[in-house]
Amino acid sequence: MNTTALLIIDAQYDFCDPAGALYVPGADQDVVRIAGLIREHTGKIDQIVVTLDTHHVLNIAHPGFWEDQEGNPPAPFTPITAADVDAGRWIPRYEADYSREYVRTLEAQGEFQHYIWPEHCLIGTRGAALDDAIAGAIREWVHRTGRDYEAVIKGVHPFAEHFGVFRAQVPVPGAPETELNTSLLTLLNRYDRVLLVGEARSHCVGTSMKQILKYAPELVPKLVALTDCMSDVTGLGYLADPIYAEARDKGVLFTTSTEIQF
Repeated sequence: MNTTALLIIDAQYDFCDPAGALYVPGADQDVVRIAGLIREHTGKIDQIVVTLDTHHVLNIAHPGFWEDQEGNPPAPFTPITAADVDAGRWIPRYEADYSREYVRTLEAQGEFQHYIWPEHCLIGTRGAALDDAIAGAIREWVHRTGRDYEAVIKGVHPFAEHFGVFRAQVPVPGAPETELNTSLLTLLNRYDRVLLVGEARSHCVGTSMKQILKYAPELVPKLVALTDCMSDVTGLGYLADPIYAEARDKGVLFTTSTEIQF
């Protein structure tokens, strides 16, 4: 009998509620569909894994970490380039040498430019909590199946951005929580099929898929992306489009929560 795991990426208040600090348009409906999927197929979902983007206030991608020459922080959604840092247009307030090198390294990867986000998913705040619709459906699943869900917290290290759930974009030396999460990959690989949903398609979901393609090719044929259960950060969907194209070419199945066969 085939087994199924459901990987729910960052379905949290700050992303999924219109009042959240970094609301992803469409995410409020995505979570309704994810919750419906869990309830409709409770007995056929063998494992649920949720990831939780979780940050300190002082994070390398939050405004308070940087300042201009007048001491003003960057506004949310400000890009910071290596050239900006070298020219002193944006100055790191903490760990200056590391922060400058971080921006250079991130830029050299060619995937993401350093970007300042609104303070979001702060440790211990409502913004970091699972969306209510998801949390309710998961609790019902636990009580009906007798199996508990797994929670994976990422992004806590203040000097790293953790778009992909399996590894920080730039791992921090001496910080194993930023290195490749082989335990999570091993857990998912126990199942015959892994359903991928969550937020945002353009960033954490897309980068997680890219990390699977790179670090866990054995998981690729098991992966099913439910396209009606993920949305893009406004205007940034193009960042992940090449990832999904590559994934299709390598055999990842793309379908919807209503069309998937159990």
